[in-house]
Amino acid sequence: MNLIVFLTVCVLAVSALPLEEQTTRIHGENGWYVPQLGAESKWMSLEEAEGLLEAYESLNTMEIAQRLSLNAVSFYLYTQRNPTEGQLIQATKASIDASNFDAANPTRFTIHGWNSNYQDGVNSGVRNAWFLSGDYNMIAVDWARGRSLEYASSVAAVAGAGEKIARLVDFLVIEYGMSLETLEVVGFSLGAHVAGFTAKQVTTGSVQKVVGLDPASPLFSYDKPEKRLSSNDAYYVETIQTNGGTLGFNKPIGRAAFYPNGGKSQPGCGIDLTGSCAHTRAVSYYVESLRMNNFPTIKCSSYQQAHNKDCGSTYSTVKMGASENELIAVGDFYVPVNKQSPYGLGDSGVEDTTTTLQPTTIVVETTTNTPSEVISDSTSAATPPGIETTPTPAPEGDKDNGRKTNIYILNLIFVNSTINM
Repeated sequence: MNLIVFLTVCVLAVSALPLEEQTTRIHGENGWYVPQLGAESKWMSLEEAEGLLEAYESLNTMEIAQRLSLNAVSFYLYTQRNPTEGQLIQATKASIDASNFDAANPTRFTIHGWNSNYQDGVNSGVRNAWFLSGDYNMIAVDWARGRSLEYASSVAAVAGAGEKIARLVDFLVIEYGMSLETLEVVGFSLGAHVAGFTAKQVTTGSVQKVVGLDPASPLFSYDKPEKRLSSNDAYYVETIQTNGGTLGFNKPIGRAAFYPNGGKSQPGCGIDLTGSCAHTRAVSYYVESLRMNNFPTIKCSSYQQAHNKDCGSTYSTVKMGASENELIAVGDFYVPVNKQSPYGLGDSGVEDTTTTLQPTTIVVETTTNTPSEVISDSTSAATPPGIETTPTPAPEGDKDNGRKTNIYILNLIFVNSTINM
């Protein structure tokens, strides 16, 4: 026990931040404000981040060599026959044959972000919205390292989680004839990058569509598209960017990038210093768009124009989140929104109250040490309806439940030894 405590202290000392003037820190340029669970976000320079991520990425090699399950990925299938109770499936014929999977129906993968699991809002909300229009193979992904206490550990596990999802995709294509042309992979925050790495690593063809809901920016470089969600990962990549410069990206990383309220802050989020409200609002917007198709957009010539809400006043033919976007949407779009649900300004002609969003979980922070470019709206409460920003525990019966702390200690020991080497 003393050894573990000593190694933990060593790792924390290695990652301690030097004193810097706030004005020299440019989030996403020379470092990042990195989320911390239940504590202040911390500034990390490019050099520190690269060293830490390199050490954590070595865990993937160790996992393969030692056959450990530090990055276990589980899949839960929902269909109209089992809309609320997921079937745990694996990439085997026995598992799929015993499930309700039907290759004749379109397939959707949904992927949670940091400190969450397959039962959160991006999975349940998107699933329930799609079920309003027909039958689908809705596969909720649960990736264990997404619940690491250390954000950098989860970032380093993104590519590995995407690879395991890609293996299931390839298996379903080869063994059951699942169509890639009707496949969509949706991810929130860190899960958006997992979605990107899924599409990158599918070997049986090109994934039709990836939707990134405010893809996480801390520890991801815009200049390294091979290490994040990229517009070239699938035939069509759409991003809904709601908290640029804090937890999400400013610059567009999809073929079509949508900027609700300019893409930095969201109305109705109050004094949203951490950005968590604006960040999770991407999920609420997307779910509403699937249900109601009520988000008209204005085409912009640049993402800066979208940030400044300076794209004119003429609506385009594109609606955020619309199913036909893969055929028509290219470029950057400003999306005006309301401060409460319904958020979209369009008239959908549809009113649905049959489905309630489950909590979406991201960072729980109390910091005031955030980038200076954060814009706040103090007009109302900081949390959107139906969305919580409190930690979601591992689901009951989950095979890694109760092991999160142990995995974290293993991470710390391994990273410490790697850095010292």
